[in-house]
Amino acid sequence: MGCRSGNIRAGHTATPEPHPLLEPTIKAPTPASWAYAETFVPEDEVLARARARADALGFPTIAPGAGAVLGVVAAALRARAVVEIGTGTGVSGVYLLRGMPADGVLTTIDVEVENQRAAREAFAEAGIRPNRTRMIPGRALEVLPRLTDGAYDLVLLEAGTLDVEEHLEQAVRLLRPGGAVAVNNALYRDRVADPAQRDPITTSIRELGKAVRDHKQLLPAMLPSGGGLLLAVKR
Repeated sequence: MGCRSGNIRAGHTATPEPHPLLEPTIKAPTPASWAYAETFVPEDEVLARARARADALGFPTIAPGAGAVLGVVAAALRARAVVEIGTGTGVSGVYLLRGMPADGVLTTIDVEVENQRAAREAFAEAGIRPNRTRMIPGRALEVLPRLTDGAYDLVLLEAGTLDVEEHLEQAVRLLRPGGAVAVNNALYRDRVADPAQRDPITTSIRELGKAVRDHKQLLPAMLPSGGGLLLAVKR
């Protein structure tokens, strides 16, 4: 049998080229790759209008990449019961409800009634039936204790509040075994990874990450989607 390459002499072994995916070091994605990943699943007019309402209200929204991940997680869990802290204008809610089964119900909590009014508009535009959402106005720590233990498949938290660790405690209580908790904005504008950043919000998110990572009931992973999406499954 002949040799494929005519320039390898007898007695000499060719050095194989390293596989491009087996580089020994971890490399951060380039800005172009990050942008490609964030927009890999394009948003439709429903989400675009919901984002415009958020801009008008001066309210931040979940990034497209993180929203797409939430939809996939909801679909993988076949999540019929989801809790969301921070309704906003419905951007994350639309992603969640589109991933959930047709009979799934989203319980969403927000202190601002105006936000929930805007979210209702987004849900209606998305063709989501009103009985698939349960909107509760109020502070999360006043509402969450009234929800049933172990009755939920997925809980979405928003980083950026000083009481987010207390939200985590409630989320673990609410989740069934095999359910998941997600924390949006878990890298907080690239501040969490920088030990020099010690403002109260950054510190609280950093402590939340440690609490999730060290929690005996949770199996965690941190994704760099959007502003950072921290995911953990309840064992």
